[in-house]
Amino acid sequence: MYNQPATTPRRTFDFTNSAFLIVAFLTGIAGALQTPTLSLFLTNEVHARPVMVGFFFTGSAVIGILVSQFLAGRSDRRGDRKNLIIFCCALGVLACLLFAWNRNYFILLFVGVFLSSFGSTANPQMFALAREHADKTGREAVMFSSVLRAQVSLAWVIGPPVAYALSVGFGFDVMYLCAAVAFVVCGLMVWGFLPSMQKQAPRHAASAPLQAPRCNRRDTLLLFIACTLMWGTNSLYIINMPLFIVDELHLSEKLAGFMMGTAAGLEIPTMLIAGYYARRMGKRFLMRIAVVAGLAFYTGMLAVSHPWALLALQLLNAIYIGILAGIGMIYFQDLMPGQAGAATTLYTNTTRVGWIISGSFAGIIAEIWSYHAGFWLALAMCVTTCICLARIKDV
Repeated sequence: MYNQPATTPRRTFDFTNSAFLIVAFLTGIAGALQTPTLSLFLTNEVHARPVMVGFFFTGSAVIGILVSQFLAGRSDRRGDRKNLIIFCCALGVLACLLFAWNRNYFILLFVGVFLSSFGSTANPQMFALAREHADKTGREAVMFSSVLRAQVSLAWVIGPPVAYALSVGFGFDVMYLCAAVAFVVCGLMVWGFLPSMQKQAPRHAASAPLQAPRCNRRDTLLLFIACTLMWGTNSLYIINMPLFIVDELHLSEKLAGFMMGTAAGLEIPTMLIAGYYARRMGKRFLMRIAVVAGLAFYTGMLAVSHPWALLALQLLNAIYIGILAGIGMIYFQDLMPGQAGAATTLYTNTTRVGWIISGSFAGIIAEIWSYHAGFWLALAMCVTTCICLARIKDV
């Protein structure tokens, strides 16, 4: 007798996962339209002195850390993370409007940066919500987060050229209004398509969240130091490299742009490959590969000066930053179970602390020695990162 084969359910288009991808791209675009031209905006529009421009970046990082950490702890304890993301997008719109039409340095620093810090927190909160959604639905969290992180990198490939084109061709007010539109669309996407994850208070004292084991706290601290140093080397590179290329190697400014664009483009497949192999190879092993690539990259930056060699080195740079960007956040989340918001924001703040460290040392080293000497510091930071990673357990 003929037995009809069992039918398998047809795959349907997943609006939720697609919405996460769009929101990740939009939050990336909102940041990529503002950050690359900020120093130019402060110099040409606000007429701030160079020391005040540096102070603005440092103040932005400090305020951003305070705001994001406050929101991270609150989001893990109570409320709906989805509503928090919408709230952050709304304040991001207000920040863009303020930057578009205000030219007072201190208002921008204390009010604009405060509002911008909420807007930038929408991105780590979105990643925290994505992790909770992946855990709830049984989706592979590492690969899902890697794909989302690749969307942010794609935004940073597209965003900076568009930002410069808008600011030069139409003015900074138009550029900031476009960033505001990105926040508006992002908020609407979150409101319409992302899931709600309500926090429920424990019914019994015994069911209260357990504190992380002491070894996890130690490993989290070591990972924070490692990621901070890795992002610090990248920030040092971004600050010094264009000036090193133009002023010391006497090469074209376009080469610096090509080097940054090449690295950003190569980071996307690196993130996806790292996400695919994370379960098989382990996050610690992948992070170690990243640091080895970083050691080789900064050794190369100290040794070579030919344009094609400098471009070829960007493959190592992409491996270094691509794995850090794709795996680092997941590593924090695994070390801090049940605290997705705090873990994601802690990882995001390693970028801010890295900027503070590199911004402080880059100018001093260049003033005393040279831009080239900054790569020696980056190499030393990579060595210290190796020591930290050697003492962290795999998860």
